[in-house]
Amino acid sequence: MTALEPTVIRSRDNAFLKDLRKLAQDNTAYRKSARVWLEGEHLCTAALARGVQPQCAVFSESYWPAAPLAWARAAERTVVLPDALFREISVLESPAQCGFLVGLPQPGAIAPDVATIILDRVQDAGNVGSILRSASAFGFRQVLALQGTAALWSPKVLRAGMGAHFGLELHEGLSLSDLDALRVPLLVTTVHQGDLIQDVALAQPCAWVLGHEGQGVAPALAARASVQVRIGQPGGEESLNVAAAAAICLHASSLRLRSR
Repeated sequence: MTALEPTVIRSRDNAFLKDLRKLAQDNTAYRKSARVWLEGEHLCTAALARGVQPQCAVFSESYWPAAPLAWARAAERTVVLPDALFREISVLESPAQCGFLVGLPQPGAIAPDVATIILDRVQDAGNVGSILRSASAFGFRQVLALQGTAALWSPKVLRAGMGAHFGLELHEGLSLSDLDALRVPLLVTTVHQGDLIQDVALAQPCAWVLGHEGQGVAPALAARASVQVRIGQPGGEESLNVAAAAAICLHASSLRLRSR
């Protein structure tokens, strides 16, 4: 059977379907199975654009006749599910009716001298996904997530990342000692200390450290930073959302890089 000849699964007790449901609904199931579930046309398109070969393409029965032929050809296997079963898998309010099952990318060693993002216990999946998206947009290719950070390949982070995952080298579950591999300066933002970001000669490449939504960067990690900067807030807010702060910092770094 080729990928263009789909397997039709109609039983909710099917073993493949049970595994797929777990991947779609359990934030850390991908770690054990070394597979990731991508739901929706945008994520699937982004994966293919980066050269990812799906292990399996999954479609709802009503969508299958209109499914892109190239998607089925790209996958090693194609599965079609009754619409009701696809809805049971999805965690979206409006199920996308299509998805890919792909192998979990395995990162290599930490690169010591590339533009890097360090996530220190950033717990909100939406924030993490947004930061990954900004990282990809502004030329930061390595992300180091310390223990306590939201699972990088969880369904919510994937949706918030909007395909950015496939252009990044992602490391997670790291300890502080793992950062010893870096040979670039660490930069942190603070609310009241440091110079305004627009007045600082930002090093390139560098590693931006982004901390816990409530507690900020851990003191032991902040002590490693060579530069502390603050983002001016003339409107008077106490602080910025970490994803918003990240976008400002990474954009500032990208401007510095283009000016060299």
